Amino acid sequence: MGPVSMGEDGATPDRPALRTTVALDGEGASIARARHLAVDFLTRMRAEHGLSVSQRALDLTQLVVSELVTNARKYAPGPVLMDLRIAGGTVEVVVWDSEPALPMPRGADAERVGQHGLEIVMAVVQSLVVEREPVGKRVVARIALVDDPLDDPVGSPAEPGPV
Repeated sequence: MGPVSMGEDGATPDRPALRTTVALDGEGASIARARHLAVDFLTRMRAEHGLSVSQRALDLTQLVVSELVTNARKYAPGPVLMDLRIAGGTVEVVVWDSEPALPMPRGADAERVGQHGLEIVMAVVQSLVVEREPVGKRVVARIALVDDPLDDPVGSPAEPGPV
């Protein structure tokens, strides 16, 4: 997946892009800021575009953002970019950093303290793709906006099931 050019995301003057991008600074507060931006983005998509977003999707998006941004802050020198976008029935969390080394899941070890972030992310997302870039790498995690058609999205009335 290469870089997205202006207009390639389907945006028109009448229909804004369903995405947001932010550069995160090197301070520890950037992780909390990233989580808040993710919730704000999904809340805005629900309010402005009528998208169904379950509470579980909000929670998992915060978790995934936290883990991916933490890893980028911890292991990569330099800037971190986070892109959030709606793609079909998913939210894509894209984190770019300047470290070219690809993350590798570690084997299960009940004695290990920490370093479980990638395993956690892999367990809760629909898909995870890690790609080397000309500078650094890009991690793309996709999370379902609604887990089950009968799931009651936050802020939306429950729809009746089949009779």
